[in-house]
Amino acid sequence: MGSMRHPRVVACTLRLVLLALLLAGALAAESRAADPVARSEFLGSCYCRSEDRLSCTADLTLGICRKRCDEQLCDEWFWKERLPCWNWGYGG
Repeated sequence: MGSMRHPRVVACTLRLVLLALLLAGALAAESRAADPVARSEFLGSCYCRSEDRLSCTADLTLGICRKRCDEQLCDEWFWKERLPCWNWGYGG
């Protein structure tokens, strides 16, 4: 009887370990989805207004856009997530 009990204990332990791993994976995936840093890794268009002139640079992350606009001393800037630059109709 002792030999029959051992496989059941091992199987139960393996099930508990598997359940714990699945739960940990689900919680980790949920926290990444809500993380603003992960969201900022999307590429988008970076608009910079300086001296009444609006310019756009495509395919930048939010962090790179912010840094570039700080370096270029933009009067105002904004970033459009996952959208291309729209350069038609400005300035005229």
